[in-house]
Amino acid sequence: MSTTKKMSVGQLTMLTAVNMLGSGIVLLPSKLAEVGAISILSWLVTATGALALAYAFARCGMLSRKTGGMGGYAEYTFGKSGNYITNYTYGSSLLIANVAIGITAVGYIQVLFNLNLSALNVGLATIALLWITTFANFGGAAITGKIGSVTVWGVILPVLLVSTLGWFWFDSSIYSAGWNPHQKTWLEAAGASIAITLWAFLGLESACANTDAVENPERNVPIAVLGGTLGAAVIYIVSTNVIAGIVDNPELASSTAPFGLVFAKMFNPMVGSLVMGLMVLACIGSLLGWQFTIAQVFKSSADTGYFLPIFAKVNKAGTPIVGMLILLAGQTALGLLTISPDLTKQFDTLVNLAVVTNIIPYILSMAALLTIQKVSNVPPGKALITNIVAWVAAAYSYLALYSSGAQALMLGGVATIVGYTLFGFVNNRLLRLEAEQAHRVPVQTVSAQGQPDRTAPSAMEANT
Repeated sequence: MSTTKKMSVGQLTMLTAVNMLGSGIVLLPSKLAEVGAISILSWLVTATGALALAYAFARCGMLSRKTGGMGGYAEYTFGKSGNYITNYTYGSSLLIANVAIGITAVGYIQVLFNLNLSALNVGLATIALLWITTFANFGGAAITGKIGSVTVWGVILPVLLVSTLGWFWFDSSIYSAGWNPHQKTWLEAAGASIAITLWAFLGLESACANTDAVENPERNVPIAVLGGTLGAAVIYIVSTNVIAGIVDNPELASSTAPFGLVFAKMFNPMVGSLVMGLMVLACIGSLLGWQFTIAQVFKSSADTGYFLPIFAKVNKAGTPIVGMLILLAGQTALGLLTISPDLTKQFDTLVNLAVVTNIIPYILSMAALLTIQKVSNVPPGKALITNIVAWVAAAYSYLALYSSGAQALMLGGVATIVGYTLFGFVNNRLLRLEAEQAHRVPVQTVSAQGQPDRTAPSAMEANT
């Protein structure tokens, strides 16, 4: 009997919320101010979609018997090409998102040290951060995880403080003046910020990775994932709207360090600078962790034959240095290609592209949930409820794709097509691995009584 102490539903709920409250919110108040406080409509739409996605992913995690996260889910319906393209687009999304996190940190550094960097220098500073955080991971994961678990509070604490104490500085006249500065209709306002609000929830699927570490997972994982997502949504909505009632809309919309600005208004410039410093550290810590994570995503897929074998090469510490350097080259190119005179425009371009590439795995996973439930013999009544939630999540995903803009859709489409081109090389390796495995594994196993074991999967069942 195992004596390992497992998490309670409350602990897993807290862990889920903390996982989402990362660097994604750092520039959000400024981005939402470009639409106005009426962008709360986007929050409500995104919160609904995020809850549907979170529940559907919780069900996928409970029922799936395949490894590989979202790639494993997609394989149920789309086969090995679905597994591959899911992991490919997810990895691509992380690569793009890391550049956006780097730009966020540079934006805060500029304000913190009163710098006025040119577009080229912003790009070079972002690339320097990407290089530093990549090289820092060469020694392995031991230090990376510890740093990330501490620095993330540099974002969480200011967000929680402004959500609670900020109401003492809230001015309804400032809020109403910035409610709808561009006179958008309710429908336009609801769709205007969906991509940027979803950016704050990216990673919600990773909250389902703790199934084995919680008591009564069938009941508690969906509760924790929904509770954590709802808690994060409340904090996001409250914090961004409190800030909209403290800082004038034009000043907030033009800021590259909105949380530093609001704390300077609430207290004094020194406190504002302290908050900016904490958020810079949080962004760097987040970037450090994500640089390691993306390398591991590519390595694990290479280990199973879905990515090129070069990503699986590791050093003595188990770190995939060659893969990290290849990914760093891609990030460097992306940082140079997206250079813009307006830092927030560069951030927008990257965030929209990250959202588009991340939504592809979401849509494939939602479609696969129907098959997963069928294979798992889920009762029809219970399956119908989950399927309806998955359809809602898929509908929201398509809305988020549309709201990301034509440029992001076009670039995301090109990136996906390139991925399918690369799959031609990968598939040959998969076929070779399967052939080698077929020679090693007997077609039919024998039971202890010497009779053929009818419970062993056939070749067709093994590929289901």
